[in-house]
Amino acid sequence: MVTYITIFVGAFLSSVILTFFVIKFSKKIGLLDLADTERKIHKGSIPLFGGMAIFLSFFIIAFSWRENLLEGNLEMSHWIGVFLGAIVLMFGGFLDDKYGLSPQKQIIFPVLAIFLVISGGVGIEKITNPFGGFLYFDIWNISLFNLWGENYYFTVLSDIFIFIWLLGMMYTTKLLDGMDGLVTGISSIGALIIFIFTITPKYYQGDIAIASLILFGATLGFLIFNWHPAKIFLGEGGSLLLGFLLGVLAIISGGKIAIALLVMGIPILDVVWTILRRLFLGKNPFRFADRKHLHFRIYDLGIGQRKTVLIFYFFSLLFGLSAVFLQSIGKIYALGVLVFLMIMIVLTFRIIENKK
Repeated sequence: MVTYITIFVGAFLSSVILTFFVIKFSKKIGLLDLADTERKIHKGSIPLFGGMAIFLSFFIIAFSWRENLLEGNLEMSHWIGVFLGAIVLMFGGFLDDKYGLSPQKQIIFPVLAIFLVISGGVGIEKITNPFGGFLYFDIWNISLFNLWGENYYFTVLSDIFIFIWLLGMMYTTKLLDGMDGLVTGISSIGALIIFIFTITPKYYQGDIAIASLILFGATLGFLIFNWHPAKIFLGEGGSLLLGFLLGVLAIISGGKIAIALLVMGIPILDVVWTILRRLFLGKNPFRFADRKHLHFRIYDLGIGQRKTVLIFYFFSLLFGLSAVFLQSIGKIYALGVLVFLMIMIVLTFRIIENKK
């Protein structure tokens, strides 16, 4: 317990200190978000690039406790792949915040980050089948090349699943990042839920618990400055980084995909609905931007940013905690409830709009 407290305090305090300096740095180089479009609901110029504080605090503390992160089945190559992928995201995020990259150029960095994670050896051997047994992802391998006496394979099902999963998680947090503290807080809840899950006797994984706790402390420290009214934003790199790290933790914890799905359920379903709606309108879902995201719809009811964000926190925490106590089939039912809830929300807002 003392170790957990020490790690959390270290991640939290380092995040607070680093965020303070990142604010100064962003202001000095003019890396600011101007309230120059209808979608932006903040006032004035807010420093960007806040994700760098989370990135630095997470990996500094992780490196300091690297022996604990290698006590399970994970190897250093896995963490190196994650670290290099995170660097790519922060570099691409900086370029986008500074120069405003096109969607075609933006996607290069998440894709490259995923390839680095896979190249580092991160994969999925199997996940629990909610109807009994397991679903295996390592049964189809294609030999690629031999380097320094080690064979490298394209594990078809595992690599394709990881690519889709991580890209989906990153774009969920990217598109969700429209209000002060929204992405940071939900990511913090996700990290906390994974930590709670992996310290339970039945599912104990000490290495994943520590990694999750580091992310929890780093995001919570940043949230102090990101809470409304925000003094700094995550920026492009930060919003992608949080989805990336949560997605990776869900994979390396043994395919605990259902936990991340329940925590991020409403944001993920909102992204799916947004993409389908934009496609139906004949718009590019990644180029065309509007105020039809669920958090904007709730905000436009007049309840303010803080209450809107707290509503998202509540559902993420509620369904996330359900994942800790429910068995596999129960998680499927919980996901079904989430889908039903999202459909009801969408229909409700459609009715409100039609009346207007």
